[in-house]
Amino acid sequence: MSNDLKKGCIVARRVFFSFRYDLDNWRVQTVKNIGRVEGQSLLTSNQWEDVARNGDAAIQRWIDGQMVGKSCDIVLIGSQTAGRRWVEYEFRKAWSEGKGVVGIHIHQLLDRNRQSTTKGKNPFSGFTLSNGNVSFDQVVRTYDPVGYNSASAYASITSNIESWVEEAIEIRSRWK
Repeated sequence: MSNDLKKGCIVARRVFFSFRYDLDNWRVQTVKNIGRVEGQSLLTSNQWEDVARNGDAAIQRWIDGQMVGKSCDIVLIGSQTAGRRWVEYEFRKAWSEGKGVVGIHIHQLLDRNRQSTTKGKNPFSGFTLSNGNVSFDQVVRTYDPVGYNSASAYASITSNIESWVEEAIEIRSRWK
């Protein structure tokens, strides 16, 4: 693994989480709490409303600021993540800045009401790389954690998230 070493300990990769806030915030917090990667601070709904209230330029500034120093964008794919304007902005920005991009389906994880949801579409479909010849979803990997319930999906993400991030960074490094 190519993680930075600090006093003999492996330092978690710094990542940005892309997701649909209102539907998947709880699930994303569950992934963030795994602690295998270091993600940006997640805003409360009131904090997000404060940013959004100031318009698109404020949202873009917040995203841009949060992406500084991150090595990968993890798109946490819920039932309605694909097609979200800001999620698309985030993964396209990450790619254009040379960061890794990876998608992880989170539909099996439970929300605050202890409910799972349906599997979402691949948010990378329909995009091409800057040369226009290669489909983004053929390069960027998405993972559907193995298992039949929330506990097994959580275990799968816990066991694999670091290697998925490293692989995404390695894939991106080949597309200069």
